[in-house]
Amino acid sequence: MSDHTVHDAIVLAGGAARRLGGADKPALSVGGRPLLDRVLAACPDAAVTVVVGPGRPTVRAVVHALEDPPGGGPLAALDAGLRHTTAPTVLVLSADLPFLTAATVRDLLQAATAHGAAPRDGALLCDAEGRDQPLVAAYGAAPVRRRLDLLRAEHGTLAGLPLRRLTSALALTRVQDATSTASFDCDTWEDISAARARIREHGHVLDEWITAVKAELGIDLDVDTAALLDLARDAAHGVARPAAPLTTFLVGYAAAQQGRDVAELAQRTAALADRWAAEAEAEEAPAAKAAEAGGAGSEAKPAQ
Repeated sequence: MSDHTVHDAIVLAGGAARRLGGADKPALSVGGRPLLDRVLAACPDAAVTVVVGPGRPTVRAVVHALEDPPGGGPLAALDAGLRHTTAPTVLVLSADLPFLTAATVRDLLQAATAHGAAPRDGALLCDAEGRDQPLVAAYGAAPVRRRLDLLRAEHGTLAGLPLRRLTSALALTRVQDATSTASFDCDTWEDISAARARIREHGHVLDEWITAVKAELGIDLDVDTAALLDLARDAAHGVARPAAPLTTFLVGYAAAQQGRDVAELAQRTAALADRWAAEAEAEEAPAAKAAEAGGAGSEAKPAQ
């Protein structure tokens, strides 16, 4: 296990969501899944995951914490979360990131723990406009704790203090989010609508749907969507149209039951569909020739 994989995660899921009319933002659904669960899915390898905010049901086990005082802001929430973590690196994520991925999380962890010429205190995402995203970040737990202790000693409380009072004192690596996708957050109903529309776009809808189905069914199975679609096409054309969904179901079931690779099983089953189609073509060819010959023989003879 490499150093950057040893980490905890803190998801900040409090706040009043005033721009959403006080709605419970982390519980809002995008692609059929609560925003909070979408963020949790992006950090599955955290040793401990702490959700700071009001208690809510989550798709996987987490530690619940509440900042003191409730509604005390991001630094108070971060401090509450840190009290439940022990790993040397901690992911800090807001609960309203519908398009955060495990790949982005890995990039942040790797950048935060890279051994360079100068020591770093962590890494944060930077969007396409160059804005820092301190709630999409991986921090060294020790320097963050030290800075929070200094701020508490200086101000008597962490409540109400802005995040920049922390980040401005840390040496941080910037990880670029060139498309501002992973850093896209949902602060308004317009943002929620935009996120819901994006997952239905042609290039995203299948992956989003498969991910949502796996989450709903509680299965962790790699799905090669392209291979299964090819298989469904072969089954529909070579066997019968209803064979497509039933065949892909059986492949997925076999993969889950036997611990097999979906792509391998899909390839074998596609080959079976090809053999099935070839047999049908072989049987049809003589019949077609016979029909043609019979048709030619039955043509009316020209008048004598």
